[in-house]
Amino acid sequence: MTRVALPRCLIAKYFEVIDPVYPFIHRRTFFGNYDRFWAQPQAIKNNSEADLLALHYAMYALGTQFMPFPTYAERTSSAEFYASAANQALRIYSYLNRASLRSLAAMILLTYFLMNDNHASDAYAWSGILLRQAYALRLHRDPDLIDLDVSQVEKQARRKLWQAVFFQDTFLTVLLKLPPTATHSDVQVDLLMDEASLRADGHDTDVMFQSRVENLMSISVIAPPTDPIPAHQPTDSSQHTVPPAVDRADVEYVRSMWKLGHLVQESISSPMSLSLPLVSSPRQKTSLISNFRALYRTFSPSLTNLEFSGLQAEVTTNPRGVRQNLFLTSNFFHCLMILQASENVEAGVECNIRGSLEASHEAICSFFKLVRFFETDATVWWVFQHRAFEEAPLTDRQLTITRLLSLQPVASPDSAVNVNDALYAKCKTDVTSMIELVKNSTRGNLDMQKSRLAALEEAFERCAV
Repeated sequence: MTRVALPRCLIAKYFEVIDPVYPFIHRRTFFGNYDRFWAQPQAIKNNSEADLLALHYAMYALGTQFMPFPTYAERTSSAEFYASAANQALRIYSYLNRASLRSLAAMILLTYFLMNDNHASDAYAWSGILLRQAYALRLHRDPDLIDLDVSQVEKQARRKLWQAVFFQDTFLTVLLKLPPTATHSDVQVDLLMDEASLRADGHDTDVMFQSRVENLMSISVIAPPTDPIPAHQPTDSSQHTVPPAVDRADVEYVRSMWKLGHLVQESISSPMSLSLPLVSSPRQKTSLISNFRALYRTFSPSLTNLEFSGLQAEVTTNPRGVRQNLFLTSNFFHCLMILQASENVEAGVECNIRGSLEASHEAICSFFKLVRFFETDATVWWVFQHRAFEEAPLTDRQLTITRLLSLQPVASPDSAVNVNDALYAKCKTDVTSMIELVKNSTRGNLDMQKSRLAALEEAFERCAV
């Protein structure tokens, strides 16, 4: 490939695979800057803003993780090269001293890169810096509530970027059982709008924005630079305009994940990080489960379609929507499974075996669908893999309890499951399918898969279902 063709190929892969599930980069602004960068002479490229280069390299790194390579080692080496370049660009930018929308976007992507590269501890530490800088940039404040002289398009970009920070922090801490940090915000989810709606309200959406530096802790706030940032000449980015239907679907997806994140952070992430019971009474558990189900009913039908054949038919016509469906389904039912399985012996709260098995079945099935529809995606996304890995052993335990309780009188028929129940058979198949999937996998991090396989087989044998 030529020097320009390879980066464009990686950027195309980014917008094909990563952007659908984390749609926080304003595409026209990005491509306006991107096309301008590649149109410049090499001497000018060498003096480009470091946060711009950091974002480019972070996108290259993630794009590379989803590209076909002869071996996992080659793919990892190539992706880590770009990630290292992104990190170096952030250091040149002095990312600990100042922040911009571009530098924070690069840091979000590098956090996901580190997870996919099997460095979850590094990702958690890196995300801590990211969150501090997001607060310093005032992303946690709704742009309509603070004095910001910015366009409506940039306001929407700030809201989406905060949602990306919030979402990443919330669901990473669920997996790691650590305290959430993105806990203070007044950003209004209902104010997130697609560009067609903005135009209908009379706002100009054709003006792109610069990645200005606005950090309350920076010395530039006290002694601002005397030389203003030069305005760039506008470029034609009309070919990169997102179709209105896609834009509306993205906003609906972001709103849904945002609302789910708030419910999960309050009810699961915070108490779990302190090893506290999730609920203090059976009534509270029932109420909380009702809140989850009520929220799920507000999601659009395209995000709640669980039928395999229907989603399979959409893979060729709307792969973006299918990816969003699977990510939302995985996150929602994983958290619902945790809640259904929660216990508080002192308060008389028991595990709802049927509810937890039903939720774990849908959660694991979302991973199986990802494997069938987008096999490479399934071998790369650490968050998706780890959720599925957690769901299988929990299902094992619930199946064992079911087998033992089948020999005893049933106290709560509504939540009971027995070994002859169709749900029991489905969930047992889920566990064995998960074991076979990991056992027969020849792609991805094989060492990590061996460790997971050993843990799954041990749990399955111990449960003796």
